[in-house]
Amino acid sequence: MEPLKDIRVLCVTVYLAGPFCGMNLARMGAEVIKVEIPGKGDPVRGNGPFAGPKGTNIRRQTDDDISTRFLKRTQGVKSVTIDLKNPKGKQMFLDLAKESDVVLENLAPGSLRRIGLGYDEVAKVNPGIVYCSISGYGQTGPYKDKPAHDPQIQGMSGLMDINGEAGGPPIKVGFYIGDLVTPMFACYSILAALREKERTGQGQYLDVSMMDTLVSMMFMENLEETIADGQPLRTGNISRSGPTGVYQTKNGDLSLTVTSDDQWERLSRALEAPNLLADPRFCDYAARTVNVEDAREEIQRLIAEFTLDDALQRLEEFDVPCAPVRTAEQVMEDQHFWDRGSLLPMLHA
Repeated sequence: MEPLKDIRVLCVTVYLAGPFCGMNLARMGAEVIKVEIPGKGDPVRGNGPFAGPKGTNIRRQTDDDISTRFLKRTQGVKSVTIDLKNPKGKQMFLDLAKESDVVLENLAPGSLRRIGLGYDEVAKVNPGIVYCSISGYGQTGPYKDKPAHDPQIQGMSGLMDINGEAGGPPIKVGFYIGDLVTPMFACYSILAALREKERTGQGQYLDVSMMDTLVSMMFMENLEETIADGQPLRTGNISRSGPTGVYQTKNGDLSLTVTSDDQWERLSRALEAPNLLADPRFCDYAARTVNVEDAREEIQRLIAEFTLDDALQRLEEFDVPCAPVRTAEQVMEDQHFWDRGSLLPMLHA
């Protein structure tokens, strides 16, 4: 399916957040045209590893080598070089924008506006344009001019404060969560704006911030109550309440979710531990929350008697949510993704 096959997107995007948004629109069938700086292009073009005639290497081996990071972020995207500071280049951009449905950019706030290519200027030649700006802190507010990449946003948003072991230091999430989730917010905002344009004929400006995205996601949890109650925010691999968490078997770790009374009952049967049901400390969710450390100790004591495969087999037999904690290498080798078509070989031409 290509629901956006009649949509043209004009991009001025660099690094990860903007290109990932554009690539996802291309995956939905949009024609995505990426504008790059003459002589330099997207800075990611210079970041290894590089793939080419001599294989994949951390440094370029030939002039034909291309950054695999760039390839991953531009699948299905067309590229064009335009000097946007040159009057002819500026007019070329406006001509393209006039024939486009979406303009997408993630430069420093105000960069395109300062050279006469902001929303107001583009809307003059195309009133129906959907113009989306992705940035670290947004186009307004006291932080708007601060330089920001994903690590800074993870720190400023408070995400690092709730990530890590109890009593330990704040920890960054192990991938660029702000750079990857924010573009998804931008994508569905663009889709909603295109739908509104169908109804009214009017375009609009979208200001999408990495900071707003991460904070809005974090506060889907009851952090206000947790803070007010003086409970720890940083709990590592365990839940803030209840015995959900990671447990160690004889030869590997597994992730286990036990929240409801029904799941607790099934867990006790899977581990052949009727005492878990009889113990008043664990009689219901509230009791298990109050006595959570005791509950975790009991579960760990029981699970430690099994190998990882045996524990998973028992838990799955009784429909207890569980999974092994795997390495990234194991995930890449998992046939599940190939069967579903989630992982596919890609040909760069």
